[in-house]
Amino acid sequence: MKRAVEFLVGAALLCWAAAGWAGSYSDTETLFKNAGESSAFFQSSYGYAVFPTIGKGGLVVGGAHGSGHVYMHGKYVGNTSMNQVSVGFQAGGQAYSQIIFFEDKRAFDEFTRGDFEFGADVNAVAITASAGAGVGTTGASAEASGGMKDARTAGKYYKGIAVFTIVKGGAMYQAAVAGQKFSYKPRAS
Repeated sequence: MKRAVEFLVGAALLCWAAAGWAGSYSDTETLFKNAGESSAFFQSSYGYAVFPTIGKGGLVVGGAHGSGHVYMHGKYVGNTSMNQVSVGFQAGGQAYSQIIFFEDKRAFDEFTRGDFEFGADVNAVAITASAGAGVGTTGASAEASGGMKDARTAGKYYKGIAVFTIVKGGAMYQAAVAGQKFSYKPRAS
């Protein structure tokens, strides 16, 4: 039991340390703009939320946290944060970048109302940057590539939302039920 508590404390520190690993928002956007099908979503989406780094960790019970910016038609309009609690078979820690595209005003408005949550039915496309990176996807596919700039993915909107991730580091095995919860705060004028 003591080891489990120590591991969970370490996983929590990983989540909060993610802010220290965060790259700039423009660098993260550039990665996704150069990564296969995710690049087309910048042109066709109503808006998007970008998270330079999300840290997650767990041992049976886990968590994740990350902060991001929200854009409408490419213009910065507010801040968001993501928290996740998961329960199930899982072990390890990982850091990744994530972008969420909103297909239309309805999807964007649902997200920016305040408390938005992804259920277990939301699929994410994992962009694999090299054959050595092990990333699992839920119902979507990704192919290994030589680098992030030529990553090939299969992505589409589901209920007005498309999610893409790029693993930055770490290793985590997870077969857990998890839902991401988001908060939104408009940009101060």
